[in-house]
Formats: sequence, C-alpha cells, structure tokens
Amino acid sequence: MKVAILAGGLGTRLAEETESKPKPMIEIGGQPILWHIMMHYAHYGFNNFAIALGYKAEVIKKYMVDYCSLNSNLTVNLQTGEFKMHGGYKPNWIVELVDTGLNTNTGGRIKRLAPYVDNQTFMLTWGDGVSDLNLHELLAFHRSHGKLATLTAVRPPARFGHLELDGDQIVEFSEKPQTREGWINGAFFVLEPEIFDYIDGDDTQWEKTPLERLAQDGQLMAYKHSSFWQCMDTLRDKRRLDSLWQSGNAPWKIWEEQDASISNGTPGLHWNGHDSYALSSRA
Repeated sequence: MKVAILAGGLGTRLAEETESKPKPMIEIGGQPILWHIMMHYAHYGFNNFAIALGYKAEVIKKYMVDYCSLNSNLTVNLQTGEFKMHGGYKPNWIVELVDTGLNTNTGGRIKRLAPYVDNQTFMLTWGDGVSDLNLHELLAFHRSHGKLATLTAVRPPARFGHLELDGDQIVEFSEKPQTREGWINGAFFVLEPEIFDYIDGDDTQWEKTPLERLAQDGQLMAYKHSSFWQCMDTLRDKRRLDSLWQSGNAPWKIWEEQDASISNGTPGLHWNGHDSYALSSRA
C-alpha cells in the first residue's frame, strides 16, 4: 500500500527555518521530521512512499539520493568513480519523489499523485506532523466502514490554561495536555482512489471543497485518536518536539532500535544549509 506525503508547502510560519530548506526537512533530534514520519509508517510495514514535492524540492531529492551512502562505510575508486557501501542503515523503502509544482494547492498535489497510487487504497499525511497512531488499527477501521475516506481526528495539545468561569470568578483552572474544544483534522488519512474525482485541479484546497463534499455525500469517516499527536507549525512546536526527543520520551518514537540503529547514535544525514549534507551523530 502506498503512503502519500505532502511535502511541497512554503512553511511560511517557520520562515527562520525554511529559508534554506523545505518544512519537512526541519530537524527534530538531528533528523528531518520527514524521516520521523516515514519511520512511523515503516514500523507498521508501509514502506512504499510517494512524496509530493514543491518548494525546494531539490533538497528532499538530494537527501533521499545520498541517504544510504552517507549512512554507510564506503570504498571509493577515485579513478572510475565507482563506490561500494559497507554496513550502515539501509531502510527497505521505495520512495517516489514527484514534483507537483511550486504553488499547487494541497488538493492539486494529491491529485498529481494519482498515477503513483496504483488505483488502490492508499494512505496520506502531511510532512509536518508526528503521532503514536496505530496505523494497523486505522486501516482496519477504514476497511470496516466501506466509505471512500477516513480522517484521523485528534485533540490538539493545549497551548494555554483552560478557565471555567462563573461570571468574573474563576471556578476551575487547568493546564491539561489536551484541549476541551473537540476534535480537529489530524491528517493521517486512508483513502480510496475515487477521492480523486472530488478534486478539480491544482488550485483545489483539499481541506475545503473535497472534504466538504465527501462529508455531504456520507463518504467521510473519523477515526478518533486521543493519544499523542503534534504538528510542527511554529518554532514553539519544533522546540517542544526537540525537547521530547532529547529527553528520551518522544511518544511518536514507536519503532524499535533494531528498526533503525541510526536513531540511537549512528551517524545520520542532515542538511547543512548549503548544497550538500553533513554527517550527524545526534539522536
């Protein structure tokens, strides 16, 4: 089953980070958040990816092309240019990198991935959010209802203290990890190929007309996930994710060490802000 990831947006709210790289390449614990997302899917056996590129597409392309060689020992024949890789972490992933246009909207990017999902059920998420979501349970829920689309509904982390008021008197104050304002779209979709008929073209915003029409047609279901979920919209979000990773208590890190020795100190690959990558031992 293909996993589609949207990784082409401008990331304007993280301008300090996205001047030299696309948002999915912003690092959490020394690895791009895109890597964390792909590790999550791969842990559940979903290792065939189609990534929709746009802004600074070349950075993600170079990262994927160089990934294995820069995470391995190398023997290089400088005369012929041939090289051999020895050891290192080589994930069993197939990654299709698809240029979907610089200014294409989210719906348009999804529609441009239609040729790559093999006219079958596929998963979809954004390249800027992590979760401890059980993807097998999500897929089972989708298959149980027979509709065209499943959206993972989440409760976003609280940013402010919650106040219960009786007139001007505060009767309860709480700083809780989840808000009380109900459910929001946490992405992590499971979709049938018929959803492409709901997308008109490049200018279509997935979160508007397509999802609205799917809901009106009774074809959109919500899988409620009440455990960890966090998007990375702001520097505050990035710092929170970094802090969780560095503390050793990152809830989204559900994969085992044998799944990726790189996640525990093996030299990794990170963007250095210019035209190449550097090795990193951060975890």
